[in-house]
Amino acid sequence: MTEQKLKSVETLPSPFKIVFIVAHHDDIEFGAAGSVACWVEQGADITYVVITDGGAGSNEPGVVRSELAETRKKEQLAAAAAVGVTDVRFLGYPDGTLEPTMELRRELTRIIREVKPDRVICQDPRTVFFRDNYINHPDHRAAGEAAIYATFPSSETRPIFPELLDEGLEPHKVKELYLTLSLNPTHFVDISSTIEQKANALRAHVTQLGQGEDFENGALKWITEWGRETGKTVGVDYAEVFKVMTLVQANDNVREKDLEKAGTND
Repeated sequence: MTEQKLKSVETLPSPFKIVFIVAHHDDIEFGAAGSVACWVEQGADITYVVITDGGAGSNEPGVVRSELAETRKKEQLAAAAAVGVTDVRFLGYPDGTLEPTMELRRELTRIIREVKPDRVICQDPRTVFFRDNYINHPDHRAAGEAAIYATFPSSETRPIFPELLDEGLEPHKVKELYLTLSLNPTHFVDISSTIEQKANALRAHVTQLGQGEDFENGALKWITEWGRETGKTVGVDYAEVFKVMTLVQANDNVREKDLEKAGTND
């Protein structure tokens, strides 16, 4: 982790909308479920977008991919419910071979223009090696690349994907971009009060993480130690970190309000 001093993520204003885009079922739970629970408590309206079908999530002989995909969908819905999220979108791309195609970027742009989030959260596409024991999954990087370019420039640029205009989806400018699994985080969220909700969300992913002692001594132990270690660096019990980019500055907000008053579309 970077040695720069991390800033605390500010309490959300209300109303506030967040779109969370990831490659796989369980990606959100590992990286940010504690933060999600905090933001839900603060009144945020959160949408999950899971790009792949999750069908490559087992090496067990005889597993039927379509059946596994359906089970993983149910697990993700349960995990979302554990932190108070009800809007979960599944795009159904093949798991394990995801690419940041123009088709995918269009689908993500469609969702961003529809939901009109203040904040988009996705996986950092620059991360290849994380710490000294994890090679980042290529699906994570592909999902992150498609998501950041859907956020900018596609969601806010009228000539890009003009077919979305025909669907009544006008351009939308996202104010903030948060990146998970980043080698250069800038901000942290204190999840000390929501660590149990994060654990419960993780528990829902039985096909990936097991249950009982397998879960307690495996995924739960690892994610708890990671959260505690991260929290220690910023002086709290447990924390999650993000690379944060502010895409709309204060003067841009003033300009947008002026345009709205004038009835002008940007």
